[in-house]
Amino acid sequence: MKFSLATLVFGLVAISSATPQNQNRPVPNGQCCVANTSLKQDTCNVNGQRGRCVPGGNNCGSRLSCVAQSNLQCNNVIERGRNLCRARAPGGGLFDGARIIQNLGQASVN
Repeated sequence: MKFSLATLVFGLVAISSATPQNQNRPVPNGQCCVANTSLKQDTCNVNGQRGRCVPGGNNCGSRLSCVAQSNLQCNNVIERGRNLCRARAPGGGLFDGARIIQNLGQASVN
């Protein structure tokens, strides 16, 4: 049996698109993620853009904020299976819950 590169790529794309996002948790839409359901780094949608659920960034009370990818700073540290991202704060720094940190090395990771 012969497989072409195109067949292999098509198969990988089909497998990756069949993998549920957020491990079967809902993909939030809007400024705030789902209370008691969304986890840090879950994917979400805000203002027509893909984003991440992160601590701080929007006025969401105790819920995680959905922040567009363009307003995030990320690195290679893994948090909940994805790279660590935090929302950029106005005037510099990054939101890490209720506190402002200066770099991702200061982030509370779990």
